[in-house]
Amino acid sequence: MSVKQVIVMRRDLHMRRGKEIAQGSHAAMAFLVERMRGQGDSPTLTLDATLRSWLFEHCAKICVRVESEAELVDVFTRARAAGLPAHLIRDAGRTEFGGVPTLTCCAIGPADAAAIDAITGNLTLY
Repeated sequence: MSVKQVIVMRRDLHMRRGKEIAQGSHAAMAFLVERMRGQGDSPTLTLDATLRSWLFEHCAKICVRVESEAELVDVFTRARAAGLPAHLIRDAGRTEFGGVPTLTCCAIGPADAAAIDAITGNLTLY
């Protein structure tokens, strides 16, 4: 099985490059944070075969783009409905977006590449 993670970034926000990188990094890490949340000062991570393969063999990440918040939410919702790990990132708005919390991107996976492609395969590389 080929495993990957896809970061879906909103292009309509015209974020600075550094902001895009920071938001994508938040998205890429979200699945780890979720798995370790609530474990106190010494969290542990149980690795299933999919996660083990992704972390230690090839760690493929792809970034694609959408053109609106509605499109981002649609991709995220379809990924969740398909049973894929998906995490939506909402920026707090402290440095951009005029203080308004804003959905910026999402991460889908790590999971089976074919399953992710069924959701994101039609999107353009960023």
